[in-house]
Amino acid sequence: MTIGVTPAPTYELYAIRYATRGGQRRDHFMGGDPHEGAMPMDYFLWAAVSPERSVVIDAGFNAEVAARRGRTFLRCPVEALRLVGVDPDTVEDVVLSHLHYDHVGNFDRFPAARFHLQEPELHYAVGRYMRYPRLSHAFEVDDVCGIVRLNYAHRVVFYTGSAALAPGIGLHAAGGHSAGLQFVTVNTRRGVVVLASDVSHFYENLERLRPFPTAFHVGEMLEGFDKLLAAAPTPDHIVPGHDPLVMARYPAPSPDLEGIAVRLDVAPSPREPS
Repeated sequence: MTIGVTPAPTYELYAIRYATRGGQRRDHFMGGDPHEGAMPMDYFLWAAVSPERSVVIDAGFNAEVAARRGRTFLRCPVEALRLVGVDPDTVEDVVLSHLHYDHVGNFDRFPAARFHLQEPELHYAVGRYMRYPRLSHAFEVDDVCGIVRLNYAHRVVFYTGSAALAPGIGLHAAGGHSAGLQFVTVNTRRGVVVLASDVSHFYENLERLRPFPTAFHVGEMLEGFDKLLAAAPTPDHIVPGHDPLVMARYPAPSPDLEGIAVRLDVAPSPREPS
């Protein structure tokens, strides 16, 4: 150990599953998929917890948006934070991976928080590309306006590129799926865990280098896969943003949270070769 260097703190790291929807394989790969079959999608938010701070990554959506968009709403993701010991009323830092509806929709449920966002994402969400339904469909106008209001209230911290939010927590610009998409690295007892968010929706997007169909820039989406791999000690340290396999590979914090939350700071169970 180097004298004078303080080691980064380690965090307990949780994924909370709050919604789901059905889907087919063709829905999740650019160009479709020749092996047709069911491929459902889960929706998560994440919490990194240490004795010094709790950092929430993304904010999910609410029941009203779920009903309008045809998603199966399982639980309020913000209230579910309490199940892993996080009080949303006192959380001071919320990372927004990007401003799509399923990552920002409950921003108003964190009254004490600063929100950490890549600046290009806000420019994108209020700019010229939103006249194209193929891109704007993933945003809720009220969410975007809400972030603008929070900026006027001095509650948004902007980044242009990668940065350290706090000791042991890093923000990493990726782009691709959305213009200002970012992923998060968290130092845990098993090493650095990479929360991919929508840089890779499913394990298979990354493993087979097959982009998700909603894309602002395909080249940056492919480069985002490289960035995930470069940031992770091993591929098993990368957690995709929407894959139901996350709930199967990682253990619940306690028996009563089975199907609701899992611990990401422990090693995942091996997967059978696909």
